[in-house]
Amino acid sequence: MMSLFPGRRRFSDLSEMEMLALAITSEDDDARTYTDYAETLRKDYPDTAKVFESMAAQERGHQTNLTREFERRFGAHVPLIRRESIAGYYSRRPVWYICSLGLDRIRQEVGRMEDESANFYLQAQKKTADPGTRKLLEELYKVELQHEEIAGSLAARYLPVDKRKEEDEKARRQFVLTWVQPGLAGLMDGSVSTLAPIFATAFATQNSHTTLLVGLAAAVGAGISMGFTEAVHDDGVISGRGSPLKRGIASGVMTAVGGLGHALPYLIPQFWTATIIAIAVVFVELWAIAFIQNHYMETPFWRSVFQVVLGGALVLAAGIFIGGS
Repeated sequence: MMSLFPGRRRFSDLSEMEMLALAITSEDDDARTYTDYAETLRKDYPDTAKVFESMAAQERGHQTNLTREFERRFGAHVPLIRRESIAGYYSRRPVWYICSLGLDRIRQEVGRMEDESANFYLQAQKKTADPGTRKLLEELYKVELQHEEIAGSLAARYLPVDKRKEEDEKARRQFVLTWVQPGLAGLMDGSVSTLAPIFATAFATQNSHTTLLVGLAAAVGAGISMGFTEAVHDDGVISGRGSPLKRGIASGVMTAVGGLGHALPYLIPQFWTATIIAIAVVFVELWAIAFIQNHYMETPFWRSVFQVVLGGALVLAAGIFIGGS
């Protein structure tokens, strides 16, 4: 039967030889992936890198056992069959992408990898009648199921509690510097700085469409400006704040979001209905800023509320006063 995915085979259509070849290349890919994680993390998280090095060595051991079994049954030549060639087969997310999401996300991805490998060996057992092959696949299935226990023992060896806490704190600090801090600055700028022009326009014209256009222009313009400013003023090398591209994206997007929050209500044609909703959105935005400051920047909550809400309320009042005069 033809696959719904052109150029790709269905797993159920693979022969035993092809299934073993797929297992061999998959173990090789996973070993390379763990090695890539180790190399990426080595500078900032050397102890976690050691854990991934050991996991890569285990995957290479699995590959060696599978290769011996293949040679016993089918000879020395192992055909190249990769998971990308199999319809519906699991895929691995790029290492560079997962690493950009932080240390905890990497650990979650590793757990997902081992779960998918275990499921593969469970299904592969059903495709062979050879006792030796079935025994090997069953052993590999059990090993993959125990990934949490194995990872835990490796972590206990290379990553004691104090080291893990130190690395987790470093990862959290880097996340705050790279994403939260510029994002928060953008959200504050977008939420507060656009209040005056939007509400001045609103009360001067009392026209939802005109106010919406001014709001969209202010929000998008402020987002582009803040994004470029954040990205070009600090390359992150000396300050340790991380990738300027990531910081620019965080700052620009959150600035635009902050401005759009109280501009989009003016999609409603009824001016006063739109204005009441927009004012309510403003106070939600200001409380959200206060919460983020308290949660990530450890600023006392009520101090944040006082500073942010009072400042925003003054800018809002200025816009209404200027527009209504």
